[in-house]
Amino acid sequence: MSDFNKVLEPGDFQNSLVNTVVEVPEGSILKTEWDRESASFRLDRVEPSIFAKPVNYGFIPGTLDEDGDELDTLIVCSQPIPTGIWLSARIIGVLNYEDGGTQDHKIVVVPTADRDNGEKIQSLDDLGDSWKLKIEHHFRHYKDLKALGTTKVMGWGNINEAQQIIALSVERFHQAANNDFSNT
Repeated sequence: MSDFNKVLEPGDFQNSLVNTVVEVPEGSILKTEWDRESASFRLDRVEPSIFAKPVNYGFIPGTLDEDGDELDTLIVCSQPIPTGIWLSARIIGVLNYEDGGTQDHKIVVVPTADRDNGEKIQSLDDLGDSWKLKIEHHFRHYKDLKALGTTKVMGWGNINEAQQIIALSVERFHQAANNDFSNT
């Protein structure tokens, strides 16, 4: 397996396009995570079935969010996408989210070539209120059995806000890489 942070760029996020790598397929209870140290996926934990992922979950390579992990993506697609698949995706917004007091943004994207939905999803509004409520509910409660009250949904942001968050995360990644190189 390749190190996604070395072989993929974040993408042309200024024009609403990113590369994203799938960690957890929609419907899975296996919390699989990308491990930067080993450049591989590892099983972090098995969640209770009531907390199955309601959407494909991934990350943008070449980024670091405030929580120290790659910037997360919620990949809206009509099918589960297997772990380890990477795709070009179009940004449609962001879920502003806090986990344990730290910002943990979720960039919402759709595959760039999704002929199944006629490429009709252009913004978060196209997903509807019930989709957003389902996602909010999941992220508010999926850690309740482990650490009740540690997660907080801070609302939704548009494409421009998502692009700004990605830009900061790319900058943070480059700063961390420069610090790693200067320490060797």
